[in-house]
Amino acid sequence: MGQPAISPADAPLVLIVDDGDDNRLMYRDYLESAGYRVAEAEDATVGIALAKELHPSIVVMDLSMPGIDGWEATKLLKADPTTSTIGIVALSAFREPESRRRAKEAGADFFVAKPCLPKELALHVSECIRRRKA
Repeated sequence: MGQPAISPADAPLVLIVDDGDDNRLMYRDYLESAGYRVAEAEDATVGIALAKELHPSIVVMDLSMPGIDGWEATKLLKADPTTSTIGIVALSAFREPESRRRAKEAGADFFVAKPCLPKELALHVSECIRRRKA
């Protein structure tokens, strides 16, 4: 069964924070085709600033980035009262249980191992939004 259509007026905003240009493009295109509004950041510093400015429904956070990594960025977002309620879907090429545990401890709502198909990511984004509304 496909994703339900989202009308543009109430479309949730998803912020993709990933240093991989191809990843951002692929996930952005798929999420937009699924009806989401999408913003992008090429690193965690820009991602944190955009999260504070735009207040997205969800941040899709790559965990392995130069500079501030996604684990630290997630902790910072969850510690800040202005961004603490934003859902975070962590993306990582690290598949071991330790990475999942660290992502959860940092405050991520979901953990998705890379590579993942855009459809899989969209399902996690949708579920994260659903759970945060409940």
